[in-house]
Amino acid sequence: MTRAGHSGSHRSKKKRITLVLAPVAALAVIVPLMNSAGAATPDEVAADCQSDSDKLENCEFVDVQAKSDSLGPNERVSAVTDNCGSTSEATKSFSVSASVTRIIQIESGSAVDVGLKLGSSIFEIGLKYNEQNITISRDDKTTSLSFTRSDTVKADHIAFFMWSHKRTDVSGHLKATYKEPQDGQTVFFSPSEGAATVHVFYPHILNNGTPDGRLWLRNVQCGTPQAEGILNNQNSVRTEPGFGEGGENVTDVEIPLSEISAS
Repeated sequence: MTRAGHSGSHRSKKKRITLVLAPVAALAVIVPLMNSAGAATPDEVAADCQSDSDKLENCEFVDVQAKSDSLGPNERVSAVTDNCGSTSEATKSFSVSASVTRIIQIESGSAVDVGLKLGSSIFEIGLKYNEQNITISRDDKTTSLSFTRSDTVKADHIAFFMWSHKRTDVSGHLKATYKEPQDGQTVFFSPSEGAATVHVFYPHILNNGTPDGRLWLRNVQCGTPQAEGILNNQNSVRTEPGFGEGGENVTDVEIPLSEISAS
């Protein structure tokens, strides 16, 4: 009898131990599941900010540094006029059209559209960089410059107008605040806190409402690789050298914007 009683007591103790261990085992399963959720990656933060994700409480552009005298890309902004084979200069009419808009460029170099939250932050940051003698375009509306004028095309040259708009280049990073914590935190950065690799380019606008920038007439000697490349690809997007950087076969003459009557 005594042995049987002792045996029953032993089984009861084992059962109690099992009951204590069961919750611990359950916790061991939950912890890896929580860790697998992970924190938001920089790419996820950028994507959520661009799409105005419902997961976000807010998304902000945090400015780190700015360059107010930046120039945009070199663009051909008129058709190409051909005076090849001629031994004399010719006066030609040029129709010129250029436009600018605020551009947001992420770390990869891609220009992106943004949602309401980030767009509002970028607009507010733009207010900070409006100066007494510089007005910048803070929203995503397009501002245009359009005119027609006559200019001289050199003998045996092609000619066209080039344009590079003035802009303020503000660089920084994105700060996203999530509604629900991820790995115990709600604030994440893209690409990282303190980085200056997200750029917002704010175009400069003149008092008459047209874009500010550098405008020039470019003459290119016919029969040269530069001229042939342009004539064979008039309707394609080409990377053109900047003002005064075209080489010995290229002549650039800057046209002051004060000479231009915006239409």
